[in-house]
Amino acid sequence: MHIIQLLLTALATVPATSLDLSLQHCNRRSALLGVGAAALAPISPARSATVTTLTAPPTAIPTWRLAGGVDFPILSLNTAGLTADAAELAFRNALAAGISHVEFHPGIERDGVARVLPSVPRQSVFLTTKVATGWERNPTPAAAVASIRQRLDADLAVLGTDYFDMLMLRESPDRAVMQAMWAEMENVRAEGKARSLGVINYCESALACILATAKEPPSVNYFQMHAGMGPDPSGLRAYGESRGIRTFAYGHLGEKALPQDDTDELLASPLLRRIGGAHGKTAEEVALRWILQSGAAASVRPSSDFILGRSYCEPTGSACADGLLASAGTFGWKLSAGEMGEIDAMKSPVGYPTLFSSPGCYASFFSKK
Repeated sequence: MHIIQLLLTALATVPATSLDLSLQHCNRRSALLGVGAAALAPISPARSATVTTLTAPPTAIPTWRLAGGVDFPILSLNTAGLTADAAELAFRNALAAGISHVEFHPGIERDGVARVLPSVPRQSVFLTTKVATGWERNPTPAAAVASIRQRLDADLAVLGTDYFDMLMLRESPDRAVMQAMWAEMENVRAEGKARSLGVINYCESALACILATAKEPPSVNYFQMHAGMGPDPSGLRAYGESRGIRTFAYGHLGEKALPQDDTDELLASPLLRRIGGAHGKTAEEVALRWILQSGAAASVRPSSDFILGRSYCEPTGSACADGLLASAGTFGWKLSAGEMGEIDAMKSPVGYPTLFSSPGCYASFFSKK
């Protein structure tokens, strides 16, 4: 076990030139064992000082089996609002903590992720990214469809890979645009450039729109969910899951958007703190455990240090590494049925599942600006 700890830690820090890329077709366990010599090669003091050193083997992250036999790790790193440098560091710390799934936006977050990929076997990580509908520009369906190929080609070239593991489509008030883009995403999956498909911030009407013409339904709907919203926010979870669409949650600590103090309230919650104290855990860990134990997947920031539109993973200090290690450890303990019920019953802070949808869905942040 001690050797595995060392390999996992070194895997997140190995220089790009050190890895034998012939290992790309190995499974995760054989890849970790196979890159041992390269992973344990000397690394720069500056980089090694910023990546966590595991004190215990990471708990294995469970997976869902999606359509097409795709294994979806149900805990991911959320790089939202990170700089390229911070996204790189956060991804390395996530890998060291046993989190192989990273969910990122195109642009600077993608660029940080790209710096890590040459140092790991491609099949050992799960890459999730998004396609925008461009609703702000009111594109035609044809223009929106063309944008998918442009986005994918650019992103795949920067990342140095041939495919994404999950490609998620954003929402739009233009139903024709969404349906046309979804059809093109199905083509992308058929070509092997995306192994699985999902949607982001889709309210019931948006899901109904997609399902009316889809050859295959989205595997996941990615929306906000946190304690205080109840186990089925606005009925959206039940609506999607009854149609085979699993819940992938962001914002287990809120988003500091609507309301702006949701994160502060959750971290200070007497209920979450009391329950956490009974398990030797923090309120933040309880909030995440509630999401995962309810049967949803979760995407988590490196730590609770974030503001609206910006997250942090600093090269000094251990908050980023410690936060990701704590998140990975969420699978090593459980809430009681009574504790789950208490958190289910919380009524505050209020939250909106499709917070960052277009104005085509209820309670959009953009319609309230």
